[in-house]
Amino acid sequence: MCSNHYNRQATNVNNDDSSHFNDQEHDAFGRNYELDEEHSEEENEEEEDSFGLKGIKNALPSVKVPSKPVDLQSNASQNSPYNSYFSNRTYIEEQLKKLTQNTFSNLRPEHFKQVNYQLLEKLSENFASSGTFTPDRIQSDLQNLFGKLEACSRLREKYMQSSLQRIEDNPANQDDWELYPPPPPSHWSPKDGNAINFDFDHHEIPGPIGQTFEMDEAGVYQVLQNDGSKTPVFPNKVPTLKQYFMDLDSILQIISDGPIKSFAYRRLRYLESKFQLYSLLNEYQELAQSKSVPHRDFYNVRKVDTHIHHSACMNQKHLLRFIKSKLKKNPEDVVIYRDEKHLTLAEVFESLNLTAYDLSIDTLDMHAHKDSFHRFDKFNLKYNPVGESRLREIFLKTDNFIKGRYLAELTKEVVSDLEASKYQMAEYRISIYGRSVDEWDKLASWVIDNSLVFHNVRWLIQVPRLYSIYQQTKSVKSFADVIRNIFQPLFEVTQNPQSHPKLHVFLQRVIGFDSVDDESRAERRIHKKYPFPQDWTMLLNPPYGYYLYYMFANMAMLNHWRRVRNFNTFVLRPHSGEAGDPEHLAAAFLTSQGISHGILLRKVPALQYLYYLNQVPIAMSPLSNNALFLKYERNPFYHYFERGLNISISTDDPLQFHFTKEPLIEEYSVAAQIWKLSPTDMCEIARNSVLQSGFELQVKKKWLGDNCLLDGVNGNDMQKTNVPDIRINFRHETLLEEVNMIKHFTNTQILEELTLPQSEVSTPEPIITRADLPAKGKMVGVEVDEDDDIEV
Repeated sequence: MCSNHYNRQATNVNNDDSSHFNDQEHDAFGRNYELDEEHSEEENEEEEDSFGLKGIKNALPSVKVPSKPVDLQSNASQNSPYNSYFSNRTYIEEQLKKLTQNTFSNLRPEHFKQVNYQLLEKLSENFASSGTFTPDRIQSDLQNLFGKLEACSRLREKYMQSSLQRIEDNPANQDDWELYPPPPPSHWSPKDGNAINFDFDHHEIPGPIGQTFEMDEAGVYQVLQNDGSKTPVFPNKVPTLKQYFMDLDSILQIISDGPIKSFAYRRLRYLESKFQLYSLLNEYQELAQSKSVPHRDFYNVRKVDTHIHHSACMNQKHLLRFIKSKLKKNPEDVVIYRDEKHLTLAEVFESLNLTAYDLSIDTLDMHAHKDSFHRFDKFNLKYNPVGESRLREIFLKTDNFIKGRYLAELTKEVVSDLEASKYQMAEYRISIYGRSVDEWDKLASWVIDNSLVFHNVRWLIQVPRLYSIYQQTKSVKSFADVIRNIFQPLFEVTQNPQSHPKLHVFLQRVIGFDSVDDESRAERRIHKKYPFPQDWTMLLNPPYGYYLYYMFANMAMLNHWRRVRNFNTFVLRPHSGEAGDPEHLAAAFLTSQGISHGILLRKVPALQYLYYLNQVPIAMSPLSNNALFLKYERNPFYHYFERGLNISISTDDPLQFHFTKEPLIEEYSVAAQIWKLSPTDMCEIARNSVLQSGFELQVKKKWLGDNCLLDGVNGNDMQKTNVPDIRINFRHETLLEEVNMIKHFTNTQILEELTLPQSEVSTPEPIITRADLPAKGKMVGVEVDEDDDIEV
């Protein structure tokens, strides 16, 4: 009875299925298929077997399985290997699903003895090896997409190579580099921190070199032979301004391309989901490995604050204590010259109707509250204690009447707290404005004369984009004057260190440059073609990309000269992607070794994917963003971390955003609570911060292990980093999978079409520039509203 029942059901399935496969059929996409009736039974069997269906027919002889459909090539938009592959595959999957639902639901266990259990594996192999489903058939559609992504990566590599921003380009990262004062011993006591043995006379100042320099008509310094011929020593090392904007325009068009945006968005979602799955499977194993490492936990692994402004490196309570102390102990210090007379500290506070007793945290009013959200102008006013610029000049400036003595004392106190933890480092950003040519000598004298040389501190030079203000006050005549005031002393000290001895010593502790200002400010473009700096005499401030190019180009020429002289070189690490136009992120991708903030990458999935592929360092400050531009819960930090972007946590401005004397630990603790970071997560972020930092390689090796620059587990010393090898291996293999996928499907012919002739820019690597895309234009279809998520 059961057998008859099964036969009747099988016959019904046979009749029902045969009615579905008439001479003209519809697939899941609504396209028509015609079954070729002229095929012989042998041909049909061969075709069925190519899909792994012959075994199913043998196991279930009463069920009719559809033959392979033949595409109707009537629609030109559907006539591509890419669409053919997925439509045919979807058709087969749908029919197999229908077949199994109608048939196997009525089978008893004994019937499965006849089924070949290797059919699924065979079917998978046929999908990969069949002429219809082989990857070669879809390469023609994907090669262009992958070729454009690879072109962007090659383009960045060209700029990094031409500017010597790679870690192997810096002589300070060589094993024979002499670091003075030398790094402290392993069992160094923080009590000895301020007693660092720094002797300026210890340094041997080199003499001049037989070469000269001058700024060319394009606003870029050139090193010349000193034989009267003015032959460039480093010809064609830096792309021209025109070439730079062509390259930038190429990237903007590529990241605005619809298919690339969709592809990048899906890959980013895939990377995020892959990490979540990895965490579910390996969380307890990571915890067990971390527990097995003696003496290491989050508190005693090295971590670097990769983005902190020096004039705001202390918290409010510390500054308040310092001001009160000075007002009580040194009220008669002459601190300022105003209104044609000298004023003591007591007289300054009398003019403000304030006493030491009146001062409080609320009186200082330096914390960024709700009124600063999306108001960068109000945030800048928070740098003024009690809202008075004269107090900022007295306590928070290096160039003032007392030559920055108070700020130097404050710095020593802050660094003393930093050294007490032993495992926290900082890269302080201090300003060079470009208003006068003697700013560098004043800053160097402030650092050297006050012995502000520490084991755990390095310096970055931040250049505010304030040309329009200088032009209004007649401090400069053109933008070329700003470039000259910033870079002229650097070329002079490279040519002859004895001309600026203190600057030469100070530059050994400087790791790079930063570009800062309000990115949300609208940029007006009134030129079809940007003028050179000497012709930029209008009041209008140059755009972000223009600023970045001239910092990049002049720094690149300086780096080439300094490397020849065996001096340390510099990198460019600007603020980018905090607000404003996402174009800033594209300009930074080309020119900069790393960036700060980068929260707008969440709006541009293609560019975010490029930042991932190239592992561009990003120093993120969630508490700063929370106060100024983006609520904490909407910050993309954790999404970036899951996807594998090269990110670190930084404080930005502890004076405005933090409350404790360890602002970096405060930043980590808030992130750990909000996003439930595991100890492994925090140690990985700390390891990233050390690798991103500008500390010398010999110092990094001491902190992370001798092989810290190697890829994968070979570069991980868990005894020093406390990051399990399985986490490092997962990150490395995932990145390798993405990079190899791009390189595998990239057509070299397509890549050559995106490449300019080698003669245009002289570099050893292939030069990838303008893409073969539609007409010029800015990014299209990318929303930049601050509170929206990615939309593709």
